[in-house]
Amino acid sequence: MRVLVKGAGVAGLAVAYELSRHGAQVSIWDLCREGTTAASWFAGGMLAPWCERESAEQPVLELGIGAADWWEQALPGSVTRGGTLVVAPARDQAELARFASRTTGFISIDEDRIAALEPDLAGRFRHGLHFAGEAHLDPRAALAGLRGKLEASGVGFEGNEPSNGSFDLIVDCTGMARSAVDSRLRGVRGEMLILRSSEIMLSRPVRLLHPRIPLYIVPRSDNRFMVGATMIESDSPSPITARSMMELLNAAYSLHPAFGEAEILEVGVGVRPAYADNMPRVERSGSVISINGLYRHGFLLAPAMAQQAAKLALKHCDARELAHETDR
Repeated sequence: MRVLVKGAGVAGLAVAYELSRHGAQVSIWDLCREGTTAASWFAGGMLAPWCERESAEQPVLELGIGAADWWEQALPGSVTRGGTLVVAPARDQAELARFASRTTGFISIDEDRIAALEPDLAGRFRHGLHFAGEAHLDPRAALAGLRGKLEASGVGFEGNEPSNGSFDLIVDCTGMARSAVDSRLRGVRGEMLILRSSEIMLSRPVRLLHPRIPLYIVPRSDNRFMVGATMIESDSPSPITARSMMELLNAAYSLHPAFGEAEILEVGVGVRPAYADNMPRVERSGSVISINGLYRHGFLLAPAMAQQAAKLALKHCDARELAHETDR
């Protein structure tokens, strides 16, 4: 079975990996140069299905539970399993209680336990939630690692769009680019910063709750931290606004004053594709399968969506083979 995957973001690479594992001959049309302008490039990389349940539907939890295992199998050593720490300033304890009421999979912890998990946050927060079963990865390293693994297995990456007629099946993972033919998609803009500071160390993602702009900070290598992210109902890829940057920086400073002296290494904006219910879709129309609408859950839900799409593709292939046998 010859398959063309359109899009080299996290969904495209994940489904290509699943298809190649099942023996398909896969080519990938990379719309963005090595994926560096795709929404996946600006992701946080949190594999946090229990935390996401705070604002997402139950299927996000169910589909995302296996994500950390999938990534670890695909890219051994890429996943850090330290859980997620959720905290709130004393004045916003109601936000912590609300978060707890909407989620499961956590234990409530006091300031001593917070200090044991994250020594640099000692004395800063009295109460928190620890979601011990969650994990995170560096999304850019994961994209590069998966791409390298695919190239080593013989998957080709095309800079120019190949002819669809050369393939038995098309898997469309083009995100917002597909909105031209799928009017159900809308863009949700996310803005992020990458800071560097040697004055603070974190071992796991930390979510700081705030009634207006909740924030997450994800540690990466070389004293770097990803700070995000806004959710703005817009498909504009224009640069970050001054208000968003100030809010992100103020929230980071609220987590720890050391971030006030951090270097700003990068400012990024990604437009994430979403459907009205913020749930992803795997759909088939003839010889085209589409994966889209991953919203803010790209790295969390891409493995499950890729597995669903691969099953559809294999079923399509089996049906074609049966039809050919019948014709004979």
